[in-house]
This record gives sequence, C-alpha cells and structure tokens, in this order.
Amino acid sequence: MKDEHIGGLSDPDAQDSLPTTSSIKAFLSDEQRELMDLVDQLRRAGLSSILQLPQIVVCGDQSSGKSSVLEAITEIPFPRKENLCTRFATEIILRRDMESSIVCKINPDANRPDEDVNKLRTFSRSIKDFKELPCLMAEATALMGLGSKRAFSTDVLSIEICGPNQPQLYVRFPATNLSKVSVVVGALIVNFGSSLVDLPGLIHSANKSQSDEDIETVKSLVEKYIKEERTIILAVISAKNDFANQIILKKCRKFDPRGSRTLGLITKPDHLRPGSEYEAAWLDLAQNHDVYLELGWHVVKNRNDNEHHLSFAERNLKERMFLSSGSFEALPRRMKGVDSLRERISMLLYDHLKRELPNLKEELDKMAEESSAELKTLGKSRATLSDQKVFLVELFTSAHELLRNGINGIYESKFFGNVDIKVPVDGDQNAHRLRAVVQYLNIQFAMNMRQRGHKYQIDRECDGEYPICDPDIEVSSSSPGIEVKKKRSSEPLKKTRKQAIQWVIQIMQRSRGRELPGTFNPMLINHLFWDQSEPWETLAREHINIVARACKRFVLNVLRHVTVPEVESRLQTLTVFPELERNHKAALDELKLIVEDSKGHPITYNHYFSDTLQKRQQERSSNSISRLTHEATVSVMQKTYTGGSGYEQKNFIDPALLQQALNRATEKDMDRFSAEQALDAHDAYYKVYRSLCSLRSADS
Repeated sequence: MKDEHIGGLSDPDAQDSLPTTSSIKAFLSDEQRELMDLVDQLRRAGLSSILQLPQIVVCGDQSSGKSSVLEAITEIPFPRKENLCTRFATEIILRRDMESSIVCKINPDANRPDEDVNKLRTFSRSIKDFKELPCLMAEATALMGLGSKRAFSTDVLSIEICGPNQPQLYVRFPATNLSKVSVVVGALIVNFGSSLVDLPGLIHSANKSQSDEDIETVKSLVEKYIKEERTIILAVISAKNDFANQIILKKCRKFDPRGSRTLGLITKPDHLRPGSEYEAAWLDLAQNHDVYLELGWHVVKNRNDNEHHLSFAERNLKERMFLSSGSFEALPRRMKGVDSLRERISMLLYDHLKRELPNLKEELDKMAEESSAELKTLGKSRATLSDQKVFLVELFTSAHELLRNGINGIYESKFFGNVDIKVPVDGDQNAHRLRAVVQYLNIQFAMNMRQRGHKYQIDRECDGEYPICDPDIEVSSSSPGIEVKKKRSSEPLKKTRKQAIQWVIQIMQRSRGRELPGTFNPMLINHLFWDQSEPWETLAREHINIVARACKRFVLNVLRHVTVPEVESRLQTLTVFPELERNHKAALDELKLIVEDSKGHPITYNHYFSDTLQKRQQERSSNSISRLTHEATVSVMQKTYTGGSGYEQKNFIDPALLQQALNRATEKDMDRFSAEQALDAHDAYYKVYRSLCSLRSADS
C-alpha cells in the first residue's frame, strides 16, 4: 500500500517530511479501530483532565534507545537536530478532517502564574511541513523562558496534523535528556485511552548541561507515571550497559514488584560480542529467566549512529537479518523485531483498553452523578435580575430551615447526619448539630467556672499551711547551668482557712474606712470578690470565642450544603461573615457589661446569700462547739449497779473546763474576728453572683 502524506510530500523516509501511516495502520483491526475512534472522541471531550487514565509508558535510562524504538514502531521521522525536542513536552495529534493543516500551540503548565499562562496561550502558528519545525521550536523555547538557568519546562507544545486520510493518532514527546530526542506515542490515539507515553531518560549523574535539580525532576516525572496502577510500563534497557546497573529496572520493581504490568525492551543487541558469556546473560534475560516479568521481554535492533540515512524499510531488513542469525536466531519470532513488537503492543493496547474501559465507565458514571447533584445545587437559570432574586429566595429559604433546625435541636434532615458516639461532641464530624454542640460547650464552661473560676481554693478542713505563691509571677526551676521559667498553672491556688483569713486581713488593713474595730467595711467584700473572681473574664472570653467558632462552622456547613462554592464565597464576604462578626462582638460586649457590673458595690436581694451565710456560720459554730465540748469532756470510773461488781468508764462535760474553753475560744484579735466574718460573707456573695452570671452567659 502506498504511504499517504499531508501537504504533497512524496519522500516517506525523509526526516523532515510528514509521518507515514502504513505502519500505524498495521496496528489496527476493524474492531480495534472502532474502539480507538471511541476513545479519541472521549479524549477530545476533555475527559483526560479528570480521570486517572490507562496508559502505556515508555521509560528507561539516558541513551537506552527509547527514541529509536518508537521511531521504528511508528515510522514517523522525528526531528533529530540537537536540543530540538529536549526541553519541553511535545504532543503530535493526527486527526481525520476535510482539510489538511498543521497547527502548533502551547499548553501552559497549570502551576504557571496567570500572566505567563495568558502569554503562552496566545502562541499559535500554522506550518506547511516539518521543515519549519526547528524554527518554531526555537521560538517556543524562548517563549517558555528556557536557557542556561532553566533546562526543562513543564509546558507542552501541541502539534495537530489534520487531513482526510489521517488515522486517529495521538503522539506526545515529553521533555527528555539534553542530547537525545525522545518520542511519546499516544497509544495510537489518546491520552484518555491506553496512550503510549515516552518519558525522559533517567539521569545517572549531573554535568554541565544537567543539574542535580534536573535529575530529581526527571526522577519525579518517571515515578509519577509508573506508580499508577493503570499504567503499563515498557522498560527500555540497553545491551551496551549491564542491566543490573540500569535505574529503570529498580524503579519498575519498586512500583510493580511482580512485573504484572511491565514489558521489557532490550535494545542495541549488536553491541554484544557473539558467543560471549555476556551475550548469554542477555539472552537469558530475554527469555525471562533472570528478571522475571509477567509480560515478558522483547529484543529490537535500531539504526547505528552511522545508519540514520537508511530508510525504514532498509532499517527493518537489517534488523531481521541480524536477529535471524547468531545466538538470537533461537529466540521465538514473537519476542524479537519491530514487526512482532507492533503486533505485541497492538494486542497489549487493545486488551488494556478493553480491561480498563469498564472501570472508566464506572468512574464516569459516578462523576456524572456527582455533577448532576452539583448542578441541582446551582438551581434554576438566573440570567435576569428576576431569576437571580428567585434563586436567592430559594437559597435563603433552604438555609433558614436548616439554621432554625440546628439552633432548635431538630436533626431530622439528612444534612445533620447520623449520631456517631465515636467522635467528640464538639468535633468537626458533629458540627452540623449546633444546639448539641453549644449545650455541651456551655456545660463544659460551667464546670470550668466551678473548678477554675476562683483564684483561691480555700480548704476549711486543713489546719496547716500551703506554700504561698503568686499566680501572676514566673517561677524558675534550674538545673546546673540551665534556668527554665514557666507560668503558674491555671488551677486555683490552695489556701487553708488560716491562710485565707490572713489574706482577708491584709486586704482589710489596706481598705479601712470609718467602721468600728471588730467590724468590716462593706467595701471589703468588693475587694475580696474582685481578687477571687479574677479568672472569670478570661474563661468567659475563651468560651465566647469557642462558641463563635462553632456557630461559624455550622453556618458555613449550611451554606456549603445549599449552594455552590462561587455563590458561597460571595455570601460569606457580603453577609455571613459580617453578621457573624457582629454577633460575636455583641457577645463580647455583653461580657464587658457583666465584668463592669461585677466591679460595682456588692448588693444582692437574693435570699440565697443570707441562707448560704447562715449555713456557713452555723457550720463553723457547730464545729467550734464540738471542739469545745471535746476539750471540756472528762472521763471517770464509776461503780456499776446493774448487778455484779466492778467499775465502768463514764464521760462528763465539766462546766468549769467548758467555761475555760469558751474563754480561750473567744477571739480577742479584732482584725481576725472581723476577717472571719468578712470571709464568710464573701464566700456566700461569690456563690450567688457566680450563679447569676452563669445564667446571663447562657442567655447570651
């Protein structure tokens, strides 16, 4: 069959002509062609950007012969000028069309700045044939900013060749080493289907043209492709170098330990000395006796450096003659030569697509369902102002219902999810149940206030003394040559009753007024209360901030549920965040009022104050009476009169001893006497006021 070309070029083997198609057509049966056409339609629909795609990846060390292998497979005469196709990826797409054309564009990398993306996207050139390609690539290289400081680019040069007789072929040339041209053949069709992708050659060491950064870039790129479970690896190794030293085999064993998706390609067998042990080792490898791969191995012989002038037909004849003689003659035909390799890859591609397309369909169906659900959240069309108003009304209605139910604790909607006792009440997984979260936080706050709201913990049962320390100072604990300073714990400082009375006396002495000795100034209770309730504001402020975050998280979850991200972000900026901030500030202002109120003159009309004060004084009096009666109790032996003889011990309260004990118990220190009264009054007032503030905080 005569080769078909675009643009009237007649030399099928000239290196600057357009690609021939006879070898490509050899890949495809009618059934395969139908499948490939289907996959090409899917690729053109843009699905390659959203799925993990099945693909065949060609990879190997530098100078392993990847480019020559792919050129022999496709019989596409790729440009060979030095540094021409080395610095950026190149896609070649052959597509059937009514008119013949060659269009070149740059697809910028997604990580580029917007300014660079816009500049690169403006690049579009039409050329007549590949003779113009070197100049075009030089222009693209300059536009991508490549030079001595930057060797590689992740941008892609796309070359689309259209014509009425073109097969559906997708070819990619990713960036390779700096001296060779590596070709990426897109599995006869597409990036979406099983594309045949040639990767940059793995670099062993840096030099003046290839930096350590380049080595890591190529390594990361290769690993990114071959680690995918849907990727079939064509591992190319050169017989010029011991296969144990070639990095690609190590990479393949890392990501495909069983070799279930790796086909090995042995190149440059003509460099082996006939009959040598070294040649025997490579034959052993080719027969899958050394490094075992489930897909096996294949041997090809490419053109030598002085044979680039040979046509593809002459190249194939030389290969057949070499592999049909000497030690390689014993290898089965299916394991050697480019003709059998085409057949082998053809079946590999076909089987790969048949195996993976059902999985891709399942993924696409799932994505379609998710997209449909997302489209529903967009609501009806809102092209006009009236439509936009209707959209916002429906959105706010849905959001209002969820907000109201979350506040009232009605969790019937699917939005609130199921109860999961394995997650924290106030955790992200339970954030939709707002009332439950806030109730839990309020209970934790109340407990925190009871346990840590007071500055001093007074132990009335202890007669000793606790170490005196100031909660506001830093203490140091030092080791030899090291001094560590740390703040005191937020736990209340312990005081015995004796220490507490001394604390009251110290404040009383500094706040005397016109009161009589033995009594206390009513303002003393204020000073005691201010000191004792010092942690309140900090604890309350922390609680308000925590509840505010819970409310914000809940509202954002509601918005995310009822609308799409772009609408959500605008509503957040325009209404939600300002309103949440206003409410947060209102709560902090309410706290400020409570704190200011606590700084006023102590006054309460709650009978709980007098009840608590009386109970406290009665408790102290009862304890004092018990102690005094114990001191006045004497034991005597009396004769028993219940029959029999003997004596028994009897306890009596001696009035004289009791009077003496009472005299000793009378507090003669007027400051201490008034301090005890003030301490009891303060304790009662503190409890009343704390209860009142807890109610006000809960209402806020």
